[in-house]
Amino acid sequence: MISADEKTSIQARCRCHPTLAPGQARAVRVNHEYDRGGALAHLAAYDVHRAHVFGRCEPRTGIRPMTLVTQVMTTEPYANARRVFWIVDNGSSHRGKKAIDRLTRAFPNAVMVHTPVHASWTNQIEIFFSIVQRKVVSPNDFTDLSEVRDRLRAFEARYNATAQPFQWRFTTSDLDDLLARLDRHTLDRQEESSARPTA
Repeated sequence: MISADEKTSIQARCRCHPTLAPGQARAVRVNHEYDRGGALAHLAAYDVHRAHVFGRCEPRTGIRPMTLVTQVMTTEPYANARRVFWIVDNGSSHRGKKAIDRLTRAFPNAVMVHTPVHASWTNQIEIFFSIVQRKVVSPNDFTDLSEVRDRLRAFEARYNATAQPFQWRFTTSDLDDLLARLDRHTLDRQEESSARPTA
């Protein structure tokens, strides 16, 4: 099972003054003035069972993520697997039946599965992107886009060497409880609004 998405607009910001690391009783110091060095998108596919990331940097998103799909689907065990599920959100580059058909035409054993609308957080690639945000691109001090690419590629290699699959703790029972609480909250709000006197 592959969880995939893109992290857009990772900017190369060349600070006018170098960032100072934190010291004793001093927080990190990041200068707010910078020169823009461009932006790129980090496309990533995460094998949720093997904790392995495939990534690439592109100047923009769009239908180009098929290059990432090709990168994954032409390697084993995916190339000869009976089915490979691709979990994606409803982003414009992989939304709807056209995206499903495009994937199936290119790789008949690939099955696209969309997360519910407004629930892209259920896609495990978002956990990986949160790690990338904290450990790789913050505070976003890069002289140019090649430095961004190099750091992302180096992090992927290190991550693949040490990562373990994410352990979900949110069960279907937890989901049922959450939905029941939301229903109760909605009913309470409706009762409150209907009990208010009208002017």
